[in-house]
Amino acid sequence: MTSDLMEKVVSLCKRRGFVYPGSEIYGGLANTWDYGPLGVELKNNIRDFWWKTFIHGREEMFGIDGSIISHPRVWEASGHVENFKEPLVECKSCHKRFKAENATSNKCPECKGELTEEKMFNGLFKTFLGATEDSSSIAYLRPETAQAIFINYKNILDSFHPKLPFGIGQIGRSFRNEVTAGNFIFRDLEFDQMEIEYFIDPQSDWQKYFDQWQEEMKKWLVAVTGAPEAKISIREHGDKERSHYSKKTVDIEYEYPFGKKEVWGLAYRTDFDLAQHQKFSGVNLQYRTEDGRDFIPHVIEPSFGMPRTLLITLLEAYKEEDKRVVLKLNPKLSPYKVAVFPLLANKPELVKVARQIFDMLRPELRTAWDDRGNIGKRYLSQDEIGTPWCITVDFQTLEDNTVTVRDRDITKQERVGIDKLIEYFQNKMK
Repeated sequence: MTSDLMEKVVSLCKRRGFVYPGSEIYGGLANTWDYGPLGVELKNNIRDFWWKTFIHGREEMFGIDGSIISHPRVWEASGHVENFKEPLVECKSCHKRFKAENATSNKCPECKGELTEEKMFNGLFKTFLGATEDSSSIAYLRPETAQAIFINYKNILDSFHPKLPFGIGQIGRSFRNEVTAGNFIFRDLEFDQMEIEYFIDPQSDWQKYFDQWQEEMKKWLVAVTGAPEAKISIREHGDKERSHYSKKTVDIEYEYPFGKKEVWGLAYRTDFDLAQHQKFSGVNLQYRTEDGRDFIPHVIEPSFGMPRTLLITLLEAYKEEDKRVVLKLNPKLSPYKVAVFPLLANKPELVKVARQIFDMLRPELRTAWDDRGNIGKRYLSQDEIGTPWCITVDFQTLEDNTVTVRDRDITKQERVGIDKLIEYFQNKMK
C-alpha cells in the first residue's frame, strides 16, 4: 500500500472504528480483519442496499441463506477439489508461500532463503466433521456462495414453481486459503459475497441477459460507491484465465490507488453446475416448461464482493477540505444519519432537551450522541465518520423550539423546528 490516500483511509478505519486488524493483541493474523462498530454499520447498509435492489426490487428473484459447510461431494461435483488450485512456491527456510507469477527469482522475498520448485496448492479450507479426523470426516469451508444456490435450486422449484428466467441470490461468508496480496481488505482469507445465479432457458439469448447484468452491475457500483464511470472498466478473461465452469467471464474493474483491479465478476456458467450435481447426486434437476420441454437451465452469475465494495466506498468518500477530513458517504450508507449535541454539556437545561430529541429520533434514524469537547471538534469528529447532519441544541432552542441543523458536505446551517425534524430528515434521505 504505497498510496498516500490508501494509508490515510486505513488509518482512519483503525482510529475511528471501521476496520481493525484481526487478532491484533496477539500480533495479528495476516489478511484477516474485524469490522468495528462503524464498519459493521456501513457493511450492513451496503448489504441491505444490495438486497433491496436485487432481491426485493425484482419480481423474479428469490433469496436464501445457505450453510457454510456442505456435503464434501458438493465440492467434488463443482470441480473445486480438483481444480481450485494455483501454482505457488515455498521458502525452504521460513516456509512462507508466494504466487509463482510473483516470484521474480529463486530467493524468498521475506528472508532471502531458497524457494522450492513451483507446486500446485489447493485453496480450499479443510476441516473435519465429528470427533475423528480421518478421510471419512473431511469437509470444506465454502470458497464461494454459489454452490449453496445450486443445491437448493430444486427446493425453490418445488416450493415456488418459478418461470424462467428467475434468479436466486444470497449474501454470505466465503473462505479461500490462498496467498493474498495485501492492500488492506482488498483480498482476504474470509469475505462476504453477494451473489446471484440467474437461470435461463438454454434456447434463449444468453448474451442478452449477460449484457443486461453487466450494465446493472456497473450502474449499481456507481450508485453505491460514488465512483465515477471513468474509473470503472470491463475486462474479459482469456481462455487460459477463465474458470473451468465458465464459457464467458468478465471482471468489472476499478482504478484503485494500487492499480486497476477486479471489483466484481460476471460469468456465464452454462449448465455446468446443475449438470454436475445431477450426475453426482443422482437427483433429476431438469426444468419442465409448460409446453413439456425438459432441460437443465443455463446460468448467468453476477458476483459482488462486499470488502471491495466497502473499500471503494471509503476511497471515494474520503476528502480533505477546509482543514478537515470528511467522509462524503451516501447518507443511506452512513453509519449514523444524525448526531445530536447540547451546545454546552454542563448546562442541564440544554442536555435535557437534546436528550429528548435524541430519544425521539433514535427509533426513526440511526442517531449518535456527542457532548465531548467544544462544538467545533464535535462537528469535525462527525465529519470524519461520515454523519450527514448534526443537530445542536442551544439557548435559542429553549425560546422557540428550533435547533441548528448542519449539513456535512457544505457545512451550511439552518434552523428547524423540533416537531419538524423527523419529516425534515426523511425528505433529505429521499
